[in-house]
Amino acid sequence: QVRLVESGGGLVQPGGSLRLSCAGSGTIAGIKVMGWHRQAPGKDRELVATIIPSGATNYADSVKGRFSISRDNAQRTYLQMSSLTPEDTATYYCMIGTPWGNYWGQGTQVTVSS
Repeated sequence: QVRLVESGGGLVQPGGSLRLSCAGSGTIAGIKVMGWHRQAPGKDRELVATIIPSGATNYADSVKGRFSISRDNAQRTYLQMSSLTPEDTATYYCMIGTPWGNYWGQGTQVTVSS
C-alpha cells in the first residue's frame, strides 16, 4: 500500500526558512510528477511547486524565487522554503502523480508568525 509522509513543518518567524520532506513508501510505478500543494484556512488548495522526472520545475508565482523543489532518485521530494511570510501559513501536502491516479500525504502544518 502506498503512503506518503510529510515532515519538516512547524512555526517559523517571518523571513525564516523551513525544509519540508516527503517520503513515499510502497512501490509507486510510473511517476509523472511530484509536487507540493498548500491549503490555508478558508481557502482552496493551491499548487505550490512541481517537479517532473527530467528535473523541470514549476512554481506558483507567489513563491517563485523563495521556494525550491527537488527530488531524489527514490520516492522522496523536498521543498526548501525561504523568506517566509505570514501569507505562507498553510497545511502543505505532498503529491505524487501517476497515469493511474494521484497519491497525497496527510499534510504538515507551516505557521509563519512572530
